[in-house]
Amino acid sequence: MASVSIEGAQKQFGRTRVIRGISIEIDDGEFCVLVGPSGCGKSTLLRMIAGLEEISGGNIRIGGNVVNDMPPKERDIAMVFQNYALYPHMTVHDNMAFSLELAKREKAFIEERVNKAADILGLNDLLQRFPRQLSGGQRQRVAMGRAIVRDPQVFLFDEPLSNLDANLRVQMRTEIKALHQRLKTTSIYVTHDQIEAMTMADKIVVLRDGIVEQIGAPLEIYDHPANQFAMNFLPGTLRRRDGAARVDFDGGISLPAPANSTGEDGQKVFYGTRPEHIELATGTDGVPAEVLVVEPTGANTEVFSTIAGVEIIAVFQERHEFKPGLAIRLKPDANRAHLFDAGSGARLAA
Repeated sequence: MASVSIEGAQKQFGRTRVIRGISIEIDDGEFCVLVGPSGCGKSTLLRMIAGLEEISGGNIRIGGNVVNDMPPKERDIAMVFQNYALYPHMTVHDNMAFSLELAKREKAFIEERVNKAADILGLNDLLQRFPRQLSGGQRQRVAMGRAIVRDPQVFLFDEPLSNLDANLRVQMRTEIKALHQRLKTTSIYVTHDQIEAMTMADKIVVLRDGIVEQIGAPLEIYDHPANQFAMNFLPGTLRRRDGAARVDFDGGISLPAPANSTGEDGQKVFYGTRPEHIELATGTDGVPAEVLVVEPTGANTEVFSTIAGVEIIAVFQERHEFKPGLAIRLKPDANRAHLFDAGSGARLAA
Protein backbone atom coordinates (compact mmCIF):
# COMPACT_ATOMS: atom_id res chain seq x y z
CA MET A 1 0.00 0.00 0.00
CA ALA A 2 1.06 3.60 -0.52
CA SER A 3 -0.07 7.19 -0.30
CA VAL A 4 -0.69 9.19 -3.49
CA SER A 5 0.29 12.85 -3.67
CA ILE A 6 -0.78 15.06 -6.57
CA GLU A 7 1.12 18.35 -6.54
CA GLY A 8 -0.01 21.12 -8.90
CA ALA A 9 -0.76 18.61 -11.68
CA GLN A 10 -1.50 20.07 -15.11
CA LYS A 11 -2.53 18.59 -18.43
CA GLN A 12 -2.76 20.33 -21.78
CA PHE A 13 -3.88 19.03 -25.17
CA GLY A 14 -2.40 21.63 -27.49
CA ARG A 15 -3.59 24.98 -26.14
CA THR A 16 -6.49 23.43 -24.24
CA ARG A 17 -5.90 23.15 -20.50
CA VAL A 18 -7.77 20.15 -19.13
CA ILE A 19 -6.20 19.86 -15.67
CA ARG A 20 -5.39 23.24 -14.08
CA GLY A 21 -2.97 22.82 -11.21
CA ILE A 22 -4.69 20.16 -9.10
CA SER A 23 -3.27 19.23 -5.69
CA ILE A 24 -4.68 16.30 -3.68
CA GLU A 25 -3.26 14.23 -0.80
CA ILE A 26 -4.57 10.64 -0.60
CA ASP A 27 -3.48 8.77 2.50
CA ASP A 28 -2.22 5.21 2.60
CA GLY A 29 -5.24 2.86 2.63
CA GLU A 30 -7.76 5.60 1.87
CA PHE A 31 -10.69 5.22 -0.56
CA CYS A 32 -10.81 8.51 -2.49
CA VAL A 33 -13.57 9.29 -5.00
CA LEU A 34 -13.12 11.85 -7.78
CA VAL A 35 -16.58 13.14 -8.66
CA GLY A 36 -17.90 15.78 -11.02
CA PRO A 37 -19.82 16.33 -14.26
CA SER A 38 -18.69 15.06 -17.65
CA GLY A 39 -15.68 16.97 -18.95
CA CYS A 40 -14.41 18.04 -15.51
CA GLY A 41 -11.12 16.13 -15.95
CA LYS A 42 -11.59 13.30 -13.46
CA SER A 43 -10.83 10.43 -15.87
CA THR A 44 -7.91 12.35 -17.37
CA LEU A 45 -6.44 12.81 -13.89
CA LEU A 46 -6.87 9.10 -13.14
CA ARG A 47 -5.09 8.22 -16.39
CA MET A 48 -2.26 10.59 -15.43
CA ILE A 49 -1.86 8.72 -12.12
CA ALA A 50 -1.82 5.45 -14.05
CA GLY A 51 0.75 6.73 -16.54
CA LEU A 52 -1.63 6.42 -19.49
CA GLU A 53 -1.51 10.20 -20.02
CA GLU A 54 1.65 12.29 -19.79
CA ILE A 55 1.68 15.02 -17.15
CA SER A 56 2.20 18.54 -18.51
CA GLY A 57 3.22 20.11 -15.20
CA GLY A 58 3.51 19.42 -11.47
CA ASN A 59 4.28 16.10 -9.83
CA ILE A 60 2.54 12.83 -9.03
CA ARG A 61 4.00 10.76 -6.21
CA ILE A 62 3.13 7.18 -5.30
CA GLY A 63 4.59 6.00 -2.01
CA GLY A 64 6.69 9.17 -1.89
CA ASN A 65 8.33 8.55 -5.28
CA VAL A 66 7.80 10.90 -8.22
CA VAL A 67 6.35 8.79 -11.07
CA ASN A 68 5.94 11.47 -13.77
CA ASP A 69 8.29 9.72 -16.20
CA MET A 70 7.78 6.17 -14.95
CA PRO A 71 5.99 3.75 -17.34
CA PRO A 72 2.65 2.32 -16.12
CA LYS A 73 4.01 -1.19 -15.50
CA GLU A 74 6.57 0.17 -13.03
CA ARG A 75 4.11 2.23 -10.94
CA ASP A 76 2.73 -0.78 -9.05
CA ILE A 77 -0.89 0.18 -9.73
CA ALA A 78 -3.83 -1.83 -11.07
CA MET A 79 -6.70 -0.30 -13.01
CA VAL A 80 -10.31 -1.44 -13.39
CA PHE A 81 -11.93 0.03 -16.50
CA GLN A 82 -15.52 0.85 -17.38
CA ASN A 83 -15.66 -1.68 -20.24
CA TYR A 84 -14.08 -4.65 -18.33
CA ALA A 85 -11.37 -5.09 -21.04
CA LEU A 86 -11.34 -8.89 -20.71
CA TYR A 87 -9.67 -11.14 -23.29
CA PRO A 88 -12.62 -12.95 -24.96
CA HIS A 89 -10.58 -16.03 -25.96
CA MET A 90 -9.32 -16.65 -22.42
CA THR A 91 -11.11 -18.28 -19.51
CA VAL A 92 -11.75 -16.39 -16.29
CA HIS A 93 -8.75 -18.16 -14.77
CA ASP A 94 -6.46 -17.20 -17.64
CA ASN A 95 -7.69 -13.59 -17.70
CA MET A 96 -6.82 -13.26 -14.03
CA ALA A 97 -3.48 -15.04 -14.37
CA PHE A 98 -2.29 -13.30 -17.54
CA SER A 99 -0.41 -10.36 -15.98
CA LEU A 100 1.46 -12.67 -13.62
CA GLU A 101 2.36 -14.99 -16.50
CA LEU A 102 3.75 -12.00 -18.42
CA ALA A 103 5.84 -11.19 -15.36
CA LYS A 104 7.14 -14.83 -15.50
CA ARG A 105 6.03 -15.64 -11.98
CA GLU A 106 6.11 -19.27 -10.78
CA LYS A 107 3.07 -21.38 -11.57
CA ALA A 108 2.40 -22.19 -7.90
CA PHE A 109 2.51 -18.48 -7.04
CA ILE A 110 0.08 -17.67 -9.88
CA GLU A 111 -2.36 -20.38 -8.80
CA GLU A 112 -2.24 -19.17 -5.21
CA ARG A 113 -2.98 -15.56 -6.23
CA VAL A 114 -5.77 -16.51 -8.66
CA ASN A 115 -7.45 -18.83 -6.16
CA LYS A 116 -7.23 -16.22 -3.42
CA ALA A 117 -8.84 -13.56 -5.64
CA ALA A 118 -11.51 -16.03 -6.74
CA ASP A 119 -12.33 -16.75 -3.09
CA ILE A 120 -12.63 -13.06 -2.28
CA LEU A 121 -14.89 -12.35 -5.26
CA GLY A 122 -16.93 -15.56 -5.35
CA LEU A 123 -15.55 -16.64 -8.73
CA ASN A 124 -14.46 -20.20 -7.87
CA ASP A 125 -17.25 -21.83 -9.91
CA LEU A 126 -16.60 -19.56 -12.91
CA LEU A 127 -12.86 -20.01 -13.44
CA GLN A 128 -13.23 -22.20 -16.55
CA ARG A 129 -15.88 -20.05 -18.23
CA PHE A 130 -15.23 -17.53 -20.99
CA PRO A 131 -16.32 -13.85 -20.72
CA ARG A 132 -19.20 -14.42 -23.16
CA GLN A 133 -20.68 -16.89 -20.68
CA LEU A 134 -20.76 -14.33 -17.86
CA SER A 135 -23.21 -11.63 -16.79
CA GLY A 136 -22.14 -8.00 -16.59
CA GLY A 137 -21.64 -8.20 -12.84
CA GLN A 138 -19.57 -11.37 -13.16
CA ARG A 139 -17.38 -9.76 -15.84
CA GLN A 140 -16.77 -6.78 -13.57
CA ARG A 141 -15.75 -9.16 -10.77
CA VAL A 142 -13.25 -10.80 -13.12
CA ALA A 143 -11.85 -7.37 -14.01
CA MET A 144 -11.47 -6.66 -10.30
CA GLY A 145 -9.90 -10.09 -9.76
CA ARG A 146 -7.35 -9.39 -12.47
CA ALA A 147 -6.37 -6.27 -10.50
CA ILE A 148 -6.33 -8.03 -7.11
CA VAL A 149 -3.92 -10.79 -8.19
CA ARG A 150 -1.25 -8.18 -8.81
CA ASP A 151 -1.41 -7.04 -5.16
CA PRO A 152 -0.69 -3.43 -6.20
CA GLN A 153 0.09 -0.40 -4.06
CA VAL A 154 -2.91 1.46 -5.54
CA PHE A 155 -6.21 0.47 -7.18
CA LEU A 156 -7.61 2.82 -9.84
CA PHE A 157 -11.30 2.53 -10.80
CA ASP A 158 -12.55 4.39 -13.90
CA GLU A 159 -16.38 4.45 -13.65
CA PRO A 160 -16.48 0.64 -13.32
CA LEU A 161 -20.23 0.41 -12.67
CA SER A 162 -21.64 2.69 -15.36
CA ASN A 163 -22.41 -0.20 -17.76
CA LEU A 164 -24.45 -2.11 -15.16
CA ASP A 165 -28.18 -1.92 -14.47
CA ALA A 166 -29.41 -0.05 -11.39
CA ASN A 167 -29.83 -3.03 -9.05
CA LEU A 168 -26.45 -4.48 -9.98
CA ARG A 169 -24.75 -1.11 -9.47
CA VAL A 170 -26.01 -1.07 -5.88
CA GLN A 171 -24.75 -4.61 -5.31
CA MET A 172 -21.37 -4.00 -6.92
CA ARG A 173 -20.62 -0.76 -5.10
CA THR A 174 -21.26 -2.60 -1.83
CA GLU A 175 -18.90 -5.35 -2.95
CA ILE A 176 -16.18 -2.88 -3.95
CA LYS A 177 -16.43 -1.10 -0.60
CA ALA A 178 -16.32 -4.42 1.26
CA LEU A 179 -13.30 -5.43 -0.84
CA HIS A 180 -11.50 -2.23 0.15
CA GLN A 181 -12.28 -2.75 3.82
CA ARG A 182 -10.79 -6.23 3.54
CA LEU A 183 -7.66 -5.42 1.52
CA LYS A 184 -7.00 -1.88 2.86
CA THR A 185 -5.35 -0.95 -0.45
CA THR A 186 -5.25 2.74 -1.39
CA SER A 187 -8.02 3.23 -3.95
CA ILE A 188 -8.93 6.09 -6.30
CA TYR A 189 -12.38 5.84 -7.86
CA VAL A 190 -13.85 8.03 -10.64
CA THR A 191 -17.60 8.57 -10.98
CA HIS A 192 -20.14 11.22 -11.96
CA ASP A 193 -22.72 9.63 -9.61
CA GLN A 194 -23.14 11.48 -6.31
CA ILE A 195 -24.69 8.44 -4.60
CA GLU A 196 -21.68 6.27 -5.49
CA ALA A 197 -19.38 8.96 -4.14
CA MET A 198 -21.32 9.37 -0.89
CA THR A 199 -21.71 5.67 -0.14
CA MET A 200 -18.21 4.50 -1.04
CA ALA A 201 -15.72 7.25 -0.20
CA ASP A 202 -13.54 8.00 2.79
CA LYS A 203 -12.67 11.23 0.99
CA ILE A 204 -14.49 12.98 -1.88
CA VAL A 205 -12.78 15.33 -4.33
CA VAL A 206 -15.25 17.47 -6.30
CA LEU A 207 -13.87 18.57 -9.68
CA ARG A 208 -15.14 21.08 -12.22
CA ASP A 209 -13.46 22.44 -15.34
CA GLY A 210 -10.10 20.92 -14.40
CA ILE A 211 -9.89 22.37 -10.89
CA VAL A 212 -10.66 21.10 -7.38
CA GLU A 213 -13.74 22.79 -5.93
CA GLN A 214 -13.92 20.93 -2.63
CA ILE A 215 -12.25 18.10 -0.71
CA GLY A 216 -13.81 16.50 2.33
CA ALA A 217 -15.54 13.56 3.98
CA PRO A 218 -18.90 12.57 2.44
CA LEU A 219 -21.10 14.17 5.11
CA GLU A 220 -18.96 17.32 5.13
CA ILE A 221 -19.46 17.67 1.37
CA TYR A 222 -23.19 16.97 1.73
CA ASP A 223 -23.86 19.35 4.62
CA HIS A 224 -21.52 22.16 3.58
CA PRO A 225 -21.20 22.13 -0.24
CA ALA A 226 -18.77 24.70 -1.63
CA ASN A 227 -20.22 24.53 -5.11
CA GLN A 228 -23.33 23.97 -7.19
CA PHE A 229 -23.41 20.21 -7.61
CA ALA A 230 -26.28 17.70 -7.32
CA MET A 231 -28.92 20.10 -6.04
CA ASN A 232 -32.03 22.01 -7.14
CA PHE A 233 -31.25 25.61 -8.08
CA LEU A 234 -33.62 28.57 -8.33
CA PRO A 235 -32.19 31.81 -9.76
CA GLY A 236 -33.18 34.86 -7.77
CA THR A 237 -32.17 38.15 -6.15
CA LEU A 238 -31.10 38.49 -2.53
CA ARG A 239 -33.00 41.18 -0.60
CA ARG A 240 -32.03 42.47 2.84
CA ARG A 241 -34.49 44.69 4.70
CA ASP A 242 -34.83 45.53 8.40
CA GLY A 243 -32.44 42.79 9.45
CA ALA A 244 -34.24 40.08 7.47
CA ALA A 245 -33.01 38.40 4.28
CA ARG A 246 -35.15 36.91 1.52
CA VAL A 247 -34.63 35.68 -2.01
CA ASP A 248 -37.03 36.99 -4.67
CA PHE A 249 -37.80 34.85 -7.73
CA ASP A 250 -39.72 35.49 -10.93
CA GLY A 251 -43.48 35.77 -10.67
CA GLY A 252 -43.46 37.59 -7.35
CA ILE A 253 -42.35 34.47 -5.43
CA SER A 254 -40.12 34.85 -2.37
CA LEU A 255 -38.46 32.60 0.24
CA PRO A 256 -36.50 33.32 3.41
CA ALA A 257 -32.76 33.26 2.72
CA PRO A 258 -30.99 30.10 3.95
CA ALA A 259 -29.78 30.21 7.53
CA ASN A 260 -26.32 31.79 8.04
CA SER A 261 -26.07 32.91 4.40
CA THR A 262 -24.13 36.03 3.44
CA GLY A 263 -24.40 38.28 0.40
CA GLU A 264 -25.37 41.85 -0.43
CA ASP A 265 -28.78 43.35 -1.03
CA GLY A 266 -29.59 43.11 -4.74
CA GLN A 267 -27.02 40.37 -5.41
CA LYS A 268 -27.95 37.80 -8.07
CA VAL A 269 -27.93 34.37 -6.48
CA PHE A 270 -28.94 30.73 -6.82
CA TYR A 271 -31.08 29.27 -4.05
CA GLY A 272 -29.98 25.64 -3.64
CA THR A 273 -31.96 22.90 -1.95
CA ARG A 274 -31.64 19.13 -2.04
CA PRO A 275 -34.72 17.11 -3.10
CA GLU A 276 -35.04 15.46 0.32
CA HIS A 277 -35.06 18.85 2.08
CA ILE A 278 -38.35 20.03 0.53
CA GLU A 279 -41.69 19.45 2.22
CA LEU A 280 -45.29 19.83 1.11
CA ALA A 281 -46.71 23.10 2.46
CA THR A 282 -50.27 24.08 3.34
CA GLY A 283 -52.22 27.33 3.18
CA THR A 284 -50.07 30.26 2.08
CA ASP A 285 -46.84 28.72 3.36
CA GLY A 286 -44.05 27.88 0.91
CA VAL A 287 -44.20 28.72 -2.79
CA PRO A 288 -46.58 27.62 -5.57
CA ALA A 289 -45.48 24.77 -7.82
CA GLU A 290 -47.00 22.69 -10.62
CA VAL A 291 -46.50 18.92 -10.75
CA LEU A 292 -44.94 17.63 -13.99
CA VAL A 293 -44.07 13.97 -13.39
CA VAL A 294 -44.50 11.61 -10.44
CA GLU A 295 -42.08 8.66 -10.00
CA PRO A 296 -42.88 6.27 -7.12
CA THR A 297 -39.81 4.25 -6.11
CA GLY A 298 -41.42 2.27 -3.29
CA ALA A 299 -39.95 3.77 -0.14
CA ASN A 300 -39.98 7.28 -1.64
CA THR A 301 -41.84 9.28 -4.27
CA GLU A 302 -39.89 11.61 -6.56
CA VAL A 303 -41.94 14.56 -7.78
CA PHE A 304 -40.76 16.69 -10.69
CA SER A 305 -42.41 20.11 -10.64
CA THR A 306 -41.81 23.73 -11.64
CA ILE A 307 -41.33 26.75 -9.40
CA ALA A 308 -41.17 30.13 -11.15
CA GLY A 309 -40.66 28.29 -14.44
CA VAL A 310 -37.67 26.27 -13.15
CA GLU A 311 -37.87 22.47 -12.92
CA ILE A 312 -36.98 20.98 -9.54
CA ILE A 313 -37.17 17.56 -7.86
CA ALA A 314 -38.66 16.87 -4.44
CA VAL A 315 -38.53 13.53 -2.61
CA PHE A 316 -41.28 12.49 -0.18
CA GLN A 317 -41.44 9.49 2.10
CA GLU A 318 -45.12 10.09 2.79
CA ARG A 319 -47.80 8.92 0.38
CA HIS A 320 -49.42 11.76 -1.60
CA GLU A 321 -51.93 11.70 -4.44
CA PHE A 322 -49.93 13.76 -6.93
CA LYS A 323 -51.08 14.06 -10.54
CA PRO A 324 -49.43 15.89 -13.46
CA GLY A 325 -50.77 19.44 -13.67
CA LEU A 326 -51.71 19.55 -9.96
CA ALA A 327 -51.03 22.87 -8.22
CA ILE A 328 -49.20 22.37 -4.91
CA ARG A 329 -47.09 24.44 -2.53
CA LEU A 330 -43.53 23.43 -1.63
CA LYS A 331 -41.38 24.64 1.25
CA PRO A 332 -37.58 24.15 1.28
CA ASP A 333 -35.99 23.76 4.70
CA ALA A 334 -34.19 27.10 5.18
CA ASN A 335 -31.88 25.53 7.77
CA ARG A 336 -30.54 23.08 5.19
CA ALA A 337 -30.76 25.21 2.05
CA HIS A 338 -27.73 26.97 0.52
CA LEU A 339 -27.12 30.26 -1.27
CA PHE A 340 -24.62 30.64 -4.13
CA ASP A 341 -23.34 33.66 -6.01
CA ALA A 342 -24.80 33.58 -9.54
CA GLY A 343 -21.55 34.77 -11.12
CA SER A 344 -18.82 32.74 -9.43
CA GLY A 345 -20.93 29.82 -8.15
CA ALA A 346 -19.29 30.21 -4.72
CA ARG A 347 -21.37 29.38 -1.66
CA LEU A 348 -22.43 32.40 0.35
CA ALA A 349 -22.08 31.21 3.93
CA ALA A 350 -20.91 32.77 7.18
